[in-house]
Amino acid sequence: MSNPPTEFYSAERWQNWIDRLDDEEIDPEDESSARLLLNLQDDTAIAVAKIVAAYDDGELDEETTLEKLGEVREIVLSEVDIDDEETLMLVDGVQTSLVCVFYAAEEYVAGGPADDASVDEYIRAAADAEAEEELDAALGYAAQAGTLVFDDEDVDISVAEDIEYGLVTEWVNGLDSLQSAMSDPEVVEEDE
Repeated sequence: MSNPPTEFYSAERWQNWIDRLDDEEIDPEDESSARLLLNLQDDTAIAVAKIVAAYDDGELDEETTLEKLGEVREIVLSEVDIDDEETLMLVDGVQTSLVCVFYAAEEYVAGGPADDASVDEYIRAAADAEAEEELDAALGYAAQAGTLVFDDEDVDISVAEDIEYGLVTEWVNGLDSLQSAMSDPEVVEEDE
């Protein structure tokens, strides 16, 4: 058994992204700004995918895997210090998208892939739960969809077009980043 990496993501790495966003005039309509935000999200999803891959490969046990996921989650979901209100909102959107990625990873490690429905069915169930203002249930369904992404099933991003914009569409966005990370877990360069 090879030695797994001890650090999959660092507070310094996250802060570098945040500093970069803080330094630039972020305009979500601008392609390079949108790419920067997506890279921030993808970079985190890649770290999560690598932790789960190390678990799947037997390099990490369940307890260590959940610990590593918790460390990354704590870094990424902590409060961000950015002066510009709009940039702060955009980073908050990225963090919201990633909440589902973390829950899905933890659920996958603790219980394996959900097997009661398809990715689309879980996402639609999440949207229905959100419409009923049952947000915990909505996150649960979205996370179950995510466990299937870890199990190599695809998220059809067009499913988000059929549901009302809200938390579930943000979570689907996160699962889309996770799907990209699973298929191409190459590190996003911070200076692109």
